[in-house]
Amino acid sequence: QVQLAESGGGLVQAGESLRLSCAASGRTFRSGAMAWFRQAPGKQREFVAAIKWSSGGATYYADSVKGRFTVSGGNAKNTLDLQMSSLKPEDTAVYYCAADGTIIVSSMRRPEAYDYWGQGTQVTVSS
Repeated sequence: QVQLAESGGGLVQAGESLRLSCAASGRTFRSGAMAWFRQAPGKQREFVAAIKWSSGGATYYADSVKGRFTVSGGNAKNTLDLQMSSLKPEDTAVYYCAADGTIIVSSMRRPEAYDYWGQGTQVTVSS
C-alpha cells in the first residue's frame, strides 16, 4: 500500500522560511513525478511545485512561488522537500504532497492527474 506523509508545517510570520517534507512508502516514482499542491479555505487546490523524475529531475513551479520556493528530492525517488522562503500571508493553506508513477509533463499541474496523496500539512503565515 502506497502512503505519502507530509511534515514540517506550522505558523510563521511574513518574510520567514519554512521547510516541508514528504516521504512515500510502498514504492518509488522513478518513472513519474512528485509534487506539492496547496488549498486555502474556499479555494480550489492549486499546483505549487513538482519534480519529474523521469525527465532527469526537472523542476516546475507555479508563477506565484517562483523565486521563493525550491523543490528537491532524494536519490531514492520517494522523498520530496519544499523549501519556502519570503513567505507571504497569501501562502497560507494546507499543503499536500502528491505522486504519480506515469504522469506526463502536460498534466503535472492538474491535481486530478495524481494517483497518490498525503493527508496535508497546515502552513499559516501571519502578517
